[in-house]
Amino acid sequence: MLAVMNTSIRFDKRDLILAKGSAVMTRRGYHGTGVQEIVQAAGIPKGSFYHYFASKEDFALQALEFVYQPRLQRYAEALGNPELSPRARILAYYRELQAHFLRQEKAEYHCFIGSLSFEMSELLPAIGAQVEAIQQASVDILQRCLEQARQAGELHAEEDCANLASFIANAWQGVLARLKVGRSTQALDAFITRLELLLQP
Repeated sequence: MLAVMNTSIRFDKRDLILAKGSAVMTRRGYHGTGVQEIVQAAGIPKGSFYHYFASKEDFALQALEFVYQPRLQRYAEALGNPELSPRARILAYYRELQAHFLRQEKAEYHCFIGSLSFEMSELLPAIGAQVEAIQQASVDILQRCLEQARQAGELHAEEDCANLASFIANAWQGVLARLKVGRSTQALDAFITRLELLLQP
């Protein structure tokens, strides 16, 4: 029982460091965040950081998985909702995101994966590979839903679902970049309008 309890405590503290540290790194960037800033945010001694992470790079790799695996799971659940048609699932998901940003007093988006990919993908190939794997997993989830839409007659029978999924995912990344820079929902509104037109038979 003691071993089980100690394991639970260890993972709780690791998750705390990942949650607080990834939030700091999202705001300040990889180079702007040191181990000291991470442990201060988590409220732990600096020595504890190296009990869980071999380096700042190791922390970033683990943080990417910690942040994005639950998001990928929610995305898969939303696009697999049997109560909606495949086309309706996709539109409902992105309309909900649109509503989320519209509820903000100032539309803004701080993207952990975006910050790391722009700053570190070339300098640290392991981070670049992790970012690409996460983004591809998202595209794969969308592609499966698009294929179901095609089978249901909601898309043209000759539609290239792999290409369409990549296009939508890349366009969405562009929207997030515009939200971060411009703090306007104009790009988001245009994305939703075009998405509705794309997802037609």
